[in-house]
Amino acid sequence: MNSDAVSSKDAFLAAEYRLAANAIDEQNFEEAWHHLERAHVVAQDRLGLHCGSHLRMLRLAWRLRDWREVSGQIFRLALAPLGNLTGKLPVGNSGRSSVSAFVPMEISHELKEVMGAPDRSK
Repeated sequence: MNSDAVSSKDAFLAAEYRLAANAIDEQNFEEAWHHLERAHVVAQDRLGLHCGSHLRMLRLAWRLRDWREVSGQIFRLALAPLGNLTGKLPVGNSGRSSVSAFVPMEISHELKEVMGAPDRSK
């Protein structure tokens, strides 16, 4: 991955995390989850960032006392290193406990551009 792609991803992640934090401050938790999910998709291919996205999700789930999500995030934190090390990640997965941790998901055009992935839908 070239340094321009990395810095573009890093800038995107910083913005998404900032938007999530602002939404949490405003108690707009649905919006916060939206930004954390987008960040997860983009961060997924870098172990530290991938785990960091799950930690942020875990913190929000804990704050909301959403025990299903808390346990789902703990499970995903345990799986993330193995997925990153083996290269067997469910690409595009939102990272939430409401979806299987093993199922790839469709990636939006916007996120594909951020990730530097070719958009084959054209």
